[in-house]
Amino acid sequence: MELKEFLYELPRSLIAAYPSKEREAARLMIVRRDTGEFFHSDFSSLSEFLRPGELLVLNDTRVLPARLRGKKESGGRVEVLLLEPSPDGPHLWIALVDGGKEPHLGGRIFFANGFSAKVIGEMGKGRYGLMFQHEGDFMDHLIKLGEPPLPPYVHRTRNVDACDWERYQTVYAASPGAIAAPTAGFHFTRQLLEELVARGVGTTFLTLHVGPGTFQPVREEVVERHRMEGERYSLKAEAAEKINQAKKNGKKVIAVGSTTTRALEWVARRKGRVEADEGIARLFIRPGDSFQVIDGLITNFHLPGSTPLILVAAFAGLDLVRRAYEEAVRSRYRFYSYGDAMLIL
Repeated sequence: MELKEFLYELPRSLIAAYPSKEREAARLMIVRRDTGEFFHSDFSSLSEFLRPGELLVLNDTRVLPARLRGKKESGGRVEVLLLEPSPDGPHLWIALVDGGKEPHLGGRIFFANGFSAKVIGEMGKGRYGLMFQHEGDFMDHLIKLGEPPLPPYVHRTRNVDACDWERYQTVYAASPGAIAAPTAGFHFTRQLLEELVARGVGTTFLTLHVGPGTFQPVREEVVERHRMEGERYSLKAEAAEKINQAKKNGKKVIAVGSTTTRALEWVARRKGRVEADEGIARLFIRPGDSFQVIDGLITNFHLPGSTPLILVAAFAGLDLVRRAYEEAVRSRYRFYSYGDAMLIL
């Protein structure tokens, strides 16, 4: 398929720079795959559209304060976005480095007294290997000095706000390691999760540490040529058991977010069934692919031509998704990470 089929016009005024005042106050569009209809509601009413016995699967990754601001030895300012720890050593990280000019190999970046990094290698795509030197615990420094890694369309328009420390994170985030949030989960509160459980809707969790691969733009004109970057995931035996039981009972398994979807479908394809597993997921889901696990999807409204949008089109059908997005623009839904949500059944 051609990339242009997944492009659409979006007024800049509909790109959400800030989260809604309350998490569950986000709007919710319900999309029915069987009838091609869609309805308007709000996220706090989610339980009205789910049935007892159905199972929500959520991604409990926790976003690191992975954006660091420092200075080069020359005094020039530099911004570092940590991507993931390197397997080659405890103090090594793979990072994007933006300082106007390419960093000098062997050069140092200073973030604070007792906390600096040496540039030890270039890895392509703007990525470098950094060896950190620090006194005390690395995570203590990161929590003190780092910022939430807001996505580019927010980061370019405003600075980090106090609300981002809380809201660029799900309320159930538990496993640190992501550099971007699983944004479909932003709309859940603990109260809403408890309400769903009280109504008989089950919940379970997996972990997929969201990395740059989820948001890497598709640059190929033929989307099938795009290659996803790997992201680390873990699915525990208890979660696999709940998923298999729901499927056995004929109940819907509803993924919260494209990252959850990719992890589940990757495990099913790799193992032949849903079972405990961990590793690196590299699945790029596109129209024509079959879904072995999920029966429903909660997702935000995604960037034109992005891999999450292509995944949504694969699940719901490209024509239906086009119509739903046109309706969302007409009805002035808020788009992207801090925007509103869609429930596809």
